[in-house]
Order: sequence, then C-alpha cells, then structure tokens
Amino acid sequence: QVQLVESGGGLVQAGDSLRLACVGSGRSFSTYTMGWFRQAPGKEREFLAASTWTGGSTYSAYYADSVKGRFFYSRDNAKNTIYLQMILLKPEDTAVYYCAASRRPNTRVDDMYDSWGQGTQVTVSS
Repeated sequence: QVQLVESGGGLVQAGDSLRLACVGSGRSFSTYTMGWFRQAPGKEREFLAASTWTGGSTYSAYYADSVKGRFFYSRDNAKNTIYLQMILLKPEDTAVYYCAASRRPNTRVDDMYDSWGQGTQVTVSS
C-alpha cells in the first residue's frame, strides 16, 4: 500500500483559489490511479478527479462534471505527488478533501480505492 499525506487546505473567501497537494510514499506510486475526493458535513464522500496510468509515461485524467472548469488535477511522479488546483471557490466547496490510491484503472468509486490520506480541511466563507 501507499501512504498518503495531504496539505494545502485552509480558510479562504468565495472566489479565491487554493492548491492542494498529496504526497505518497511506498513503491510503485506511478502505477496507481490517484484520486481526489471530498466530504462535506452530513454528505457522502464525493469523487472530484483522478488520473490512471495508461502505459509508459502516459496518464489519463478525468473529472466529476460538478468541478470541471474550476478544479484542475496534475501529477508529478518524480515527487510522488498529485495536486488539485481549485479556482473560483464557493461556500459549497467547504469540505474535508482527501487523496486516495487505487490499483484499479479509471475508477470514481471510493470503495475501489485502497489507501487514503488523513484529509485536509477547506473552508470557503461567503
């Protein structure tokens, strides 16, 4: 399994931007599907974005429709790190944000992810 640690959360105002990072340790980080999820109080965990290894040095990124155009995913395997750049933040983006690793390709289902970080809180004030 891979160990994951998120960072970059905080308190921001509506319209602000924020970049989250998730550093992984362990072997074969580059072969994992790496995803971002969030969970708001009283709500189920929600898939945001992920990337799957498609062979060689190529990855395929995919997003939840709800965040397309505002959230941008990137990955740096040399640093065992994934990022989530969030722009035009809204109060409804307030949640704990998690990164997760899966050995399954192209999955958006949290049960298919094997390793999770501890989460980082993002609070967006109006």
